[in-house]
Amino acid sequence: MPNVFQSLVSSKRVFRELKMLCFFKHENVLSALDILQPPHLDFFQEIYVITELLQSDLHKIIVSPQHLSADHIKVFLYQILRGLKYLHSARILHRDIKPGNLLVNSNCVLKICDFGLARVEEPDQSKHMTQEVVTQYYRAPEILMGARHYSAAVDVWSVGCIFGELLGRRILFQAQSPVQQLELITELLGTPSLEDMRHACEGARSHMLRRAPKPRSLTALYTLSTHATHEAVHLLCQMLVFDPDKRISVIDALAHPYVDEGRLRYHSCMCKCCYTTSAGMRQYTGEFEPSATQAFDDLWERKLTSVQQVKEEMHKFIAEQLQTGRVPLCINPQSAAFKSFASSTVAHPSELPPSPHQWE
Repeated sequence: MPNVFQSLVSSKRVFRELKMLCFFKHENVLSALDILQPPHLDFFQEIYVITELLQSDLHKIIVSPQHLSADHIKVFLYQILRGLKYLHSARILHRDIKPGNLLVNSNCVLKICDFGLARVEEPDQSKHMTQEVVTQYYRAPEILMGARHYSAAVDVWSVGCIFGELLGRRILFQAQSPVQQLELITELLGTPSLEDMRHACEGARSHMLRRAPKPRSLTALYTLSTHATHEAVHLLCQMLVFDPDKRISVIDALAHPYVDEGRLRYHSCMCKCCYTTSAGMRQYTGEFEPSATQAFDDLWERKLTSVQQVKEEMHKFIAEQLQTGRVPLCINPQSAAFKSFASSTVAHPSELPPSPHQWE
């Protein structure tokens, strides 16, 4: 994590992500294995976090010629939902679920990563939340329509888009702008009712009412692939619901019959929570989809009012994490690997946050 302390907002965001990585304890969520010991406070500018290495991500798999069977799709979807249930139970909204943020190993174990946009759910609906979240193709309609407040349902919409992408091997809603993104969504779901748009800003509602009404065409989902069975489309239709209050929750999605085979396959041979006895019998865990033992605490953020304060608290936090009596890891800045890494940390323009002003 380079150039951490350029502004108060960005430094608090990095600190939040670092705390989350140290908080997570779940098989389908990437967590921090270690943190490199930072230099003296005066020279503290970057952080090195060590996580488990995974070999690929879901985006690379989807665009590859690799065959994806129905079992592949089910086991991937099950793990996404399983990890997301854990995050939501800790009151964490990921806010950037996309194939590139779902790491995958050769044994098909999947982990959710990249918590740079994650935050704790805001229970007070009168408080505004940032709209500069979620990569456009996976952005829920309430965010596209300028909702000032949203819930964990935004992550479920993203999972629905990914589910459709796994079935069809192409991006489900691939538009050039947020407004066009909304057009593609309404071509599938039909024009929403006023009730379904109650979270939208006035400009977005007016835009939708000016357009000619569109009928629903959900039967088009059956044409995604031969894997788009009745069960698959039924679950997909419950995820891709315009009104977030009517969208299926992660817990209810995990109870859907479509994911039963994914659950069975994962716990039969892929997970670490179940084990095989010496007699060759599989001993299953008592809880297939565990919740977080406690909610993630973000009250500390309100006490941080300057970059220097964040810097001092982050330095102290890392030091506390390192109090294990082990030999600290360190980086050799003269190594070729470090120089290669340092030259590749500039953000690509496509990764920059979206503009929230499309309705103004």
